[in-house]
Amino acid sequence: MPICIPANLPAAATLAKEHIAYATSLPELADLCGCSGALRPLRVVILNLMPTKVVTETQLLRKLAASPLPVEISLLRTATHESQHVSAEHMQAFYRTFDEVCDEHYDGLIITGAPVEQLGYVDVDYWDELCRIMDWSSAHVGCTLHICWGAQAGLYHHYGIDKHMLPAKLSGVYEHRLVNPGCPLMRGVDDRFKAVHSRYTEVDGLAVRACPELETVAASDAAGLYVVRSIDDRRIFVFGHPEYDANTLQLEYERDVRAGIHPDVPVSYFPDDDPARAPLCTWRAQAQLIYGNWLHYYVARFAHEAASDADARPE
Repeated sequence: MPICIPANLPAAATLAKEHIAYATSLPELADLCGCSGALRPLRVVILNLMPTKVVTETQLLRKLAASPLPVEISLLRTATHESQHVSAEHMQAFYRTFDEVCDEHYDGLIITGAPVEQLGYVDVDYWDELCRIMDWSSAHVGCTLHICWGAQAGLYHHYGIDKHMLPAKLSGVYEHRLVNPGCPLMRGVDDRFKAVHSRYTEVDGLAVRACPELETVAASDAAGLYVVRSIDDRRIFVFGHPEYDANTLQLEYERDVRAGIHPDVPVSYFPDDDPARAPLCTWRAQAQLIYGNWLHYYVARFAHEAASDADARPE
C-alpha cells in the first residue's frame, strides 16, 4: 500500500528505485489507493534519534510501506539537540519539533535507537525533552514502538527498569525464540528466528519478568531480550534493530575499526566470519512481519477504537 511522506524527502529516491509506491499528499495517497472518497490513513510519527537520519528514515519507511494499510508519516526531532550528521536544512525542511505537534494525536509513534547508551539517562542532553514526549504519548498516541536504546529508555522512564553495561559490545545476528507465540506482534514469525543487535548495554530480563505490567514476547539465550510489550498493548519494546539493512552492521564495524576501537567481528554476520566478504540479510522476513503486525494489530486497532469512541460521543 502506498505511504504518504513529506515532499522531496531524500528517501523517496530509494523507495522509487525499489518500486515502493509513495505519495506526498493525502489526495495523491487516496488516488494511489483507488479511493474515490476521503481516506483516513494511519498517522505515524517517527522520533528519529539516530545520527544517520536519512538512512534511518529510508529503513523505517521501507518497512512501513510494505503494509497493506495506508500510512501517513511525520518526522519528529528534539529541539534540545542539534544533529551533527545531517544538514540543518534537512532537519528544518522535513522535521517538526515537539512543541509543533504536542496538541496533535497520532495512531502510532516510533522512538528509534540512539548512540548514547553508554551515558546515564539524565546525562543525555535531550533526556528531559524525551521524557516529555514519552509522557505525551500516553494520552496522544495509540501505540508506541520503542527501538534499541529507545526501548531501554522507555522501560526506564515508564517502569523504572534500568540498563547496565555489557563486558563488550553486543553486535551481530543472533538466534531468538518466541516466548509468547500467541502475541499478535509475532504472528507469522518462526519459533526460532534471527535478529540483529548492536549495543553496549542491556536490560535485565528478570526485572522485566517481575513487572506485572510487562510481558516478554521474544528473547535470545545469547543476546537477551528482544521483544517486550506492555500488558495494555500501548507500548512495544524491541531491543534490536529489525530495520537494519544488510550492510548496516558492516558499516558500523568498519567505522569502529577506523576509529581504533578494535571491535570484535559481528557474530554470525559475515560469511565464515570474514569481514572481507559481503554479508547477507537473514532477518528481513521477521523484521517485515514485526512492523506489519505492529501497524495491523496495534496501531490500526487503537485508531479504530479512538474513532468508535469519537462517534459515540454526543454532539
